[in-house]
Amino acid sequence: MARLNALMKDTAIYGLSSIVGRFLNYLLVPLYTHYMPKESGDYGVSTNIYAYTALLLVLLTFGMETTLFRFANDEGEKADTVFSTAFATVGTLTALFLVLLFGFITPVAGYLGYGDHHEYLLMMGVVVAMDAVQALPFSFLRFQKRAIRFASLKLLFIFLNIGLNLLYFVVLGKTSVFYVFFINLVCTGFITLLFIPDLWRIHWHCDGALLRRMLSYSWPILILGIAGILNQVADKIIFPLVYPDAAEANVQLGIYGSCVKIAMIMAMITQAFRYAYEPIVFAKAKDADSREYYASAMKFFLIFTLLAFLAVVAYMPILQYIIGAGYREGLGVVPIVMAAEIMMGVYFNLSFWYKLIDKTIYGAIFSIIGCAVLLTVNILLIPRYGYWACAWGGVAGYGTAMVLSYIVGQRKNPIDYPMKDITCYVLLTAVLFVVMEYLPAVVPVWAQLLINTLLLLLFVAYIIKRDLPLRSLPLVGKYF
Repeated sequence: MARLNALMKDTAIYGLSSIVGRFLNYLLVPLYTHYMPKESGDYGVSTNIYAYTALLLVLLTFGMETTLFRFANDEGEKADTVFSTAFATVGTLTALFLVLLFGFITPVAGYLGYGDHHEYLLMMGVVVAMDAVQALPFSFLRFQKRAIRFASLKLLFIFLNIGLNLLYFVVLGKTSVFYVFFINLVCTGFITLLFIPDLWRIHWHCDGALLRRMLSYSWPILILGIAGILNQVADKIIFPLVYPDAAEANVQLGIYGSCVKIAMIMAMITQAFRYAYEPIVFAKAKDADSREYYASAMKFFLIFTLLAFLAVVAYMPILQYIIGAGYREGLGVVPIVMAAEIMMGVYFNLSFWYKLIDKTIYGAIFSIIGCAVLLTVNILLIPRYGYWACAWGGVAGYGTAMVLSYIVGQRKNPIDYPMKDITCYVLLTAVLFVVMEYLPAVVPVWAQLLINTLLLLLFVAYIIKRDLPLRSLPLVGKYF
């Protein structure tokens, strides 16, 4: 229980920076969708280029974030040496990437359809390079349990980013996607400079033998990361390439990209959980009760993601105003994308069995298969079904990887997950979801919100009754 309380505390801190940050970022969605009209396709351009940067970030970090936790927790290694070796690897890859980008910008921009806007790719190339350089210091803060420092830097970036966006779009009246990328460049550069004191305190020492062992561990994680990020962004990369109407592609992608923002509550919860959970998993690997801990963590992760899913569905009549009116025609994909994100989170929880036994190759295999399913769905169905194929492709890809990881994991390193409890929660969620989806056709909006709130409270009551009695809560538990 002490470990779970520590996990909840750290998740709350990381979640604060993630959820508050994402919530504040949501303020940018109505801003962009108001000042960048749907017909301009600018929001689609932003969605497309950010998808490429997400993929590049995985390539440049080379799986070293997870590798850092694995080797820094090894009793025979010095944490500073592990960090130095990982940082040197990422720094070398980043420098090589920038040389290639600036050297071949003309053909690259032409191939991606941005021949008239080299500056978009150059700015975001520098941004992704700085993000890669920041990734390991942020991971080292997590290893050191410096959650407050971590959250402070993340929130500072968000506030600075929002402030500059308001200045440029609202005060100065800018309407071009150029300023979205320019502001990101400024904010990322500022946060990178703030890491200098942290880097100054490191006892730098790179170890060649350690590097070989780290690379042996990290390359399957890289493959896993590439396949994983493709599951998240491949649809946004592929869409303009296969959509039959090239002129309309960025418009449709903008609709999809804006609606997906509402579904990102699942990504926020998963990210917050990962930030807190990953360091604890490796530290606890040798404990006698580790398997019971992992099983409990899985159940509570699923419980709260399902609660978040229902909350978003329940208050969709309000949340829809996050995006501009011209983009709301795509809101139907939100529950589908959230379901895919839940599957991704479950897959993340299931992934530790092969990380802990140093068999990360399994993760690479599962993710490649899942990615292949997603790519197939997108390539074959986008021309006919548009962004609906993107949403269902995520479910197919994540679902495949999740099921494969569970089946093989139970054979290689079995964990007794509470499948009966999990099934009950999933079925209850499905029933409540169907009721919430049916209500708009038969009741006015105010009644829909009231009934949805009551259904949400029913789900919370079920959680309290089955798994989280109020008396067990810290601080306030003594009153129940």
